[in-house]
Amino acid sequence: MDVHEDKRASSETELTVERRSLFGLGLAGAALGGLASTLAPTAALAQTVGKSKLYTIKERGKLIVGTGSTNPPWHFQDASGKLVGMDIDLAKLLAKSLFDDPEKIEFVLQGSDARIPSLVTDKVDIVVQWMTVTAGRAQQVDFTIPYYREGVGLLMLDRGGKYKNYAELKAAGKAVTVGGMQNVFLEEWIHKALPEAKVDAFESPDAAMQALNARRIDASMQDQSAMRWLMQQAPGRFVDSGFGWMPNSYASAVKPGDPTWLNWVNTVYKEAMVGVDFDYFAASYKKWFGIDLPIPKVGFPQEFA
Repeated sequence: MDVHEDKRASSETELTVERRSLFGLGLAGAALGGLASTLAPTAALAQTVGKSKLYTIKERGKLIVGTGSTNPPWHFQDASGKLVGMDIDLAKLLAKSLFDDPEKIEFVLQGSDARIPSLVTDKVDIVVQWMTVTAGRAQQVDFTIPYYREGVGLLMLDRGGKYKNYAELKAAGKAVTVGGMQNVFLEEWIHKALPEAKVDAFESPDAAMQALNARRIDASMQDQSAMRWLMQQAPGRFVDSGFGWMPNSYASAVKPGDPTWLNWVNTVYKEAMVGVDFDYFAASYKKWFGIDLPIPKVGFPQEFA
């Protein structure tokens, strides 16, 4: 999970962990990438004052977006090889808003470790790739407004499972076994939710899911978004325990020093959440997460209430 990866890099940063694919498609990588050790925060801020990237993109005739291809439901290839996911929907909304054509876009597929380097070297115009907002990263990029609040949860078998919900898991104490991807912090994370539970570490997300299906563990710790996606892919087989923790925000990122470009992207995102493009945004949330968003109230803008 792209939640909470920065703790892995330094004990002085927030408790974060690099998001991993639910389907065992690999570790996304460290947030700051190969340039992190040599790129001082001030270097990322040293964007030449001049014409905004917004106008450069308009003149070029296409938007260049950094994203991934292996992490459903955010960015992955479907059965036909087409790139799809929530991040992809947002990127196409930006292209549509720029050119009235969602296909005027070039995707640069990259690992999570390339997100910041690709921005500060102008390889891409924007990164739309499940990027967790942290204070450390905000010294090197400008974040947009968040478009998703991630967290972890406990995925359980819906039928035939020993426990039905989080309350039953917690009440069972030491009798419960929870599995997850092997990580030095795995036990700490699980014990935040279930202090007495036994912890079983697996070498891959696939192995953890196989253990759950075989009833060798009672629950599997997963990203909330991955859990929602899996429950949609196998209706009636899995259920969310009903408790989520370790929240973190996902946002897009742009190179610092260009308030015109950042403000434009924020305008598109905001009006997708509460304005003219709400239907598009709501359809994506429903498709990828199974979440029905409430229609924004008409009248005084509630975000300012």
